[in-house]
Amino acid sequence: MEIWVNPRCSKCRSAVSLLGEAGADYTVRRYLEDPPAEAELTAVLERLGLEPWDITRTGEKTAGELGLKSWPRTPDERPRWLAALVAHPELIQRPIITADDGTAVVARDETTVRSVLPR
Repeated sequence: MEIWVNPRCSKCRSAVSLLGEAGADYTVRRYLEDPPAEAELTAVLERLGLEPWDITRTGEKTAGELGLKSWPRTPDERPRWLAALVAHPELIQRPIITADDGTAVVARDETTVRSVLPR
């Protein structure tokens, strides 16, 4: 299991804590220091069942500078969104957990974190 975190994010710290308390075997990925390549991000989005705009933090300063809120959310624009997330990983919603069973979640709450724990 891998968890993408920003150590300054309280939801990320909470998710890591929950994984630790549960004794889960996981790897921390500081995605701001080690950003995903486009192919990796695409694979994670497929596992999440989401589009790039679904995991974009549109309230970030960078999002405003890029004008993301006005970008079309269509299949034709998907490459543009992916490129923006790869170039600006701070725009990626966090934390993201990719589980060994192939599932992935945006783990913003305790219930979602627990949903990927081995039973």
